[in-house]
Amino acid sequence: MTHKLKSEAFTIYLILTSMFVAALVASNLIFQKFFFWNPFGWFRFELSVGILPYPITFLITDIISEIYGKKRANQVVIAGIFASFFSMLIILVGNYTPAIEASPVDNDTFTKVFGLSPIAVLASMLAYLFAQFIDIRIFHFWKRKTNGKHLWLRNNFSTFSSQLIDTLTVVTLLCSFKVLPWSLFNTLVISGFVFKIIIALLDTPILYFIVYLFKQRFKLKEGEEIEFH
Repeated sequence: MTHKLKSEAFTIYLILTSMFVAALVASNLIFQKFFFWNPFGWFRFELSVGILPYPITFLITDIISEIYGKKRANQVVIAGIFASFFSMLIILVGNYTPAIEASPVDNDTFTKVFGLSPIAVLASMLAYLFAQFIDIRIFHFWKRKTNGKHLWLRNNFSTFSSQLIDTLTVVTLLCSFKVLPWSLFNTLVISGFVFKIIIALLDTPILYFIVYLFKQRFKLKEGEEIEFH
């Protein structure tokens, strides 16, 4: 691969990483708003809006795993951890900084909207650590087993397993910290997991399309990954 193509591949990697971090941090900041979704008419999903950007993080790690390899995918996960804890620190400082009388957002409003975010970040990070590393590990396990073929298999198997762990862990921790009542546990676990499964199935064609574009642009063979230093 030429120096120009390697430089282009690295730039795309940075863009994907920034999108990953933005989606992860945003999901932790907006989690306190809940909505319902009833697409089938017989099951009412009750979900946090924080779940909307979260599946994007798994799509991006699958793209990076497929194109750049396991090492780069793990690096993105670690970057997301630091970004989330850094955002938590900023929120804590903002929460303890007194508002002036003319401030459009007073202390109580800020605390109500963002005050639980550090707890949410902690719960999310523990779930995130388990889920993302398991997702990457299972993805590459099936990549080796299939010799780089059947992308849909490793994409969905890795996502299904990791999302179940993620949903159970984060809802359990949020209920344990009394951020959410235990009465919502079953509803949130079922709604969250089924929603993530639906999104994972829907994003499979997107993953195929993006991987196809990468392979065409960088002349990658089946199972080949881009390496740069």
